[in-house]
Amino acid sequence: MLTEQHTLQFAQDLDKNDELAKFRDYFFIPQQNHQEVIYLCGNSLGLQPKSTPNLLKEELEKWAKFGVEGHFEGKQPWWKYRLPLKTLLSSIIEAKESEITVMNNLSSNIHLLLVSFYEPKGKRTKILMEAGAFPSDQYIVETHLQTRNLIPQEHIVELSPRIGEHTLRTEDILATIEQLGEELALVFLGGVNYYTGQLFDLQKITEKTHQVGAIAGFDLAHAIGNVRLSLHDWNVDFAAWCSYKYLNSSPGGVSGVFIHQKHHSKDLKRFGGWWGQKEEERFLMKKGFKPMSGADGWQLSNEPILAMAAHQASLEIFAEAQMPKLLKKSKELSGFLYELLLTYANEHIEIITPKNPEERGAQLSILAKKDGKKLHQYLSSQGVITDWREPNVIRMAPVPLYNSFEDVWRAAMILVNFYKPEN
Repeated sequence: MLTEQHTLQFAQDLDKNDELAKFRDYFFIPQQNHQEVIYLCGNSLGLQPKSTPNLLKEELEKWAKFGVEGHFEGKQPWWKYRLPLKTLLSSIIEAKESEITVMNNLSSNIHLLLVSFYEPKGKRTKILMEAGAFPSDQYIVETHLQTRNLIPQEHIVELSPRIGEHTLRTEDILATIEQLGEELALVFLGGVNYYTGQLFDLQKITEKTHQVGAIAGFDLAHAIGNVRLSLHDWNVDFAAWCSYKYLNSSPGGVSGVFIHQKHHSKDLKRFGGWWGQKEEERFLMKKGFKPMSGADGWQLSNEPILAMAAHQASLEIFAEAQMPKLLKKSKELSGFLYELLLTYANEHIEIITPKNPEERGAQLSILAKKDGKKLHQYLSSQGVITDWREPNVIRMAPVPLYNSFEDVWRAAMILVNFYKPEN
């Protein structure tokens, strides 16, 4: 029997008192059988803001009207289109605008950053990663080492949970960094592990990394727009992220990069490109790459305007909603889901995401003790959109911008219903 705090009415009352509830209407909610689905897959692809088509239309009309002169016409000329986006992103990751740029896609940006920040010298060659990192990160680091004529198996150190545990302990991460010491060149972790939903303590990891003389960099694909980030104050060396998950900025949307200001005046190796050249000299077309100051100096090509317009549409919503309020609601949503599942489905599933709200974001990873694929298919048939990760995990991520407490309640009850005898 449901307790008073586990009822539909309780969830609906929470929604009535939710100051962020209005933002659900800012998004297109997919439908199934003429009804809105319960979309808990923002960790994979965020929903489309209703303002996105209008911003795209503006740029398409500018292109039609001005052609190449669109680079200099309109309220947001293309040649500096990124600037408002840098401003909007600065409050999401708590960084200076000069430390941010918007360019390329995530994998390309990580490759570019490794050129600058992975500097194997002497015995300092090791890269520390989490075991089972997202495949793109594994492939990037593996192939990057190969281009340096280094054998990946000899220079990549992987962190694994203790036997019988699903997530990494912070003390084990720090101890491994200490143990590697002067052999460690780079710590490169996901901010939030894509599989377990674990949020790593980036501040402590960065501090320990610097103590042994190494560089700290992070893939924030599952962290940005989802958890609190304070990249400047935490002294993170570099980070990159995609924009299509919690940032709702179109499939395969444009990526972003953070490079701490302490590195801006250094003569770092990098792959240059025309759009990273000093603006005052860009059109002189002369030999000799002279990078712009700040993170913008890592740009290669001119800005992908349509993808950036979609990005801006979502970032403007974040600015209106405000990150502290979104983070508060996110913890409440995922906490409500955690409690419901733990109370009513504990014998059938295991939640492998940390219970401590400070060690996770929106995502809960549900390990089904049996029939996991059937459970996922059942949820989908009932209009609950989650995603499946082999071998037996369902990821559910209630997003504070467009998910409600009623969404969470209904999803949990549908999951519980799967395990009733008649099913």
